[in-house]
Amino acid sequence: MPELPEVETIARGLRAVLPGRRILSVRLAKTDFIDNPAAIEREVPGTRLVSVRRHGKFLLLDLESLNRRVRGVSLLIHLGMTGRLVTCDPKTPVPPHTHVFFTLDHGLELRYTDVRRFGRIGLLRQGSVENRLASLGLDPLEASEAEFVALVKDRRARIKGLLLDQHVLRGIGNIYADEGLWRARIHPTRLGANLTLAELRCLYRAVRAVLNDAIKLRGSSIADYVDSDGNRGGFQRRHRVYQREGQKCFRCRAMIRRTVVAGRSSHFCPRCQRAPRIRQGRRALLRRAARRCRHVQPRFGGQAGSLELNGRVRDMKVASENLTNIR
Repeated sequence: MPELPEVETIARGLRAVLPGRRILSVRLAKTDFIDNPAAIEREVPGTRLVSVRRHGKFLLLDLESLNRRVRGVSLLIHLGMTGRLVTCDPKTPVPPHTHVFFTLDHGLELRYTDVRRFGRIGLLRQGSVENRLASLGLDPLEASEAEFVALVKDRRARIKGLLLDQHVLRGIGNIYADEGLWRARIHPTRLGANLTLAELRCLYRAVRAVLNDAIKLRGSSIADYVDSDGNRGGFQRRHRVYQREGQKCFRCRAMIRRTVVAGRSSHFCPRCQRAPRIRQGRRALLRRAARRCRHVQPRFGGQAGSLELNGRVRDMKVASENLTNIR
């Protein structure tokens, strides 16, 4: 999925060619990912593109109507997993799965292509944009160090999950969470509340640095992503941990490992990013529960055997839940 650097790259590309241009016509193909396609076909033709903005992983195309009595509107676009937004000559061959065409007054066409159609396009009135996006957290490139530290320092959630939570920080995805944590030498399963002030400041600088470096190289093209000109990004050649399981760490030569945090694959170096320590009491509890489970002889068909097995499984679940109380 395109993340902050990819969406910012597209926004900058569109910002160079779209402001001041008028949309002459709109043509839609499949519309199951579009909120109220009839309104877009009715209200967008004839409008002038005023600005292009990024808000987290969303793109906003602000439009101005020719009728001054009609309030302005904005096109809200989320690229999903495979969305592409490209400006090109109308004579350029149309790629498969291109579903939206905006004809512009200077001879170019703005096209939206989406193979899986997990993206989203909607038309928002002035004033409703802020309400629609109000639940999103701070932008990591706009947040100050103090704001970042305040967001994370009291949260008893794993730091990788916090970085991915769009209600905490908007725009960061799996790639740049892994890369930022590697630069800061922080294991993805550490709890935010257990990070020291020095570690939080280091993570703040690392996340901002990796995002800015990725923007300079026009994003990471892992699969479908291309910029607004249809060109692939180059930051995938600078990845240090993401999707490098079993390869040597660039810093210490240990083998990169993979685990699952917040339901997402997380890549880390076991030497540079030390795993959190399990408290001694919790470790002993886990060992006792594991020993009990090894001696269970499941008996099927009998209530006593079922209760015995369920009891052992419950012990293991309790022990596993206690592992969340780690440094």
